[in-house]
Amino acid sequence: MQNYKTNCFNSDNYSIKCGDKSINFEKPIVMGILNLTPDSFYDGGSYLDKTSILKRSEQIISEGAKIIDLGAYSTRPGAAIVTEREELERMLPALEFICKEFPSAILSIDTFRSEVARKVVAEFGPCIINDISGGTMDDNMFALIGELKIPYIMMHIQGQPQTMQQNPVYVDLMKEVLSFFRSRIKKLNDLGATDIILDPGFGFGKTLDHNYEILSKLQDFNAFQLPILAGISRKSMIYKFLGGDPSSSLNGTTALHMAALQKGAAVLRTHDVKEAFECVQLYSKIKSFKE
Repeated sequence: MQNYKTNCFNSDNYSIKCGDKSINFEKPIVMGILNLTPDSFYDGGSYLDKTSILKRSEQIISEGAKIIDLGAYSTRPGAAIVTEREELERMLPALEFICKEFPSAILSIDTFRSEVARKVVAEFGPCIINDISGGTMDDNMFALIGELKIPYIMMHIQGQPQTMQQNPVYVDLMKEVLSFFRSRIKKLNDLGATDIILDPGFGFGKTLDHNYEILSKLQDFNAFQLPILAGISRKSMIYKFLGGDPSSSLNGTTALHMAALQKGAAVLRTHDVKEAFECVQLYSKIKSFKE
């Protein structure tokens, strides 16, 4: 790992602005998942009407999450392709409900399409854009982020969601993922965007061992001095190793959340906000005696 130092992200002095709202990273934060899709791998089809969307949003906020992450296009391995129109038809009504009921909520839009991002911001104001492709699936995304000056979650992926888990191969996993971030961060910075969160992309073009190698070396990403997001919640890296399925993977999720926090994660993206928030509270209590 030449030219990289570990543990150099100073969370005490880092914050991001999202319109008139801000997020500081004095301690790690939780992002609650709200899937607006019928086919997401864990809770697909659970939040498709106004009542369930608002109930889930209230739960996410009340259980301690700083951010609600809305996704209208399932990107699980082998997921069906969704048109831009379908994505917007799912996303825009949900945003209208949430923004009216919870106007102070910080929202993240899980999309790799620049036009979806543009329309959301035009209609509902600044939000975070959570892009599973790191700008590789829409050539206009980076220019848009630079133009709008909105926060951006840059995820690493190898391949496309429909095929990414068909024998992913790396010559040097960490070197390649770090190189991806180095070049993509520079490109985004050159366009005027600086509020960036990094997501190494657990389960996105990675084998089981790739996922655990990244988790074991998560601190290496602190070299970029940007917050790291861990998207581990109920993923196959847990139940394919321990057995079971997504519904039985909460305990494994919590265990890996603590490991991610110890390795420098600043954001836990999760289906189970209460448990993740408690994990952050316990981690922060332990860490308070290490200074």
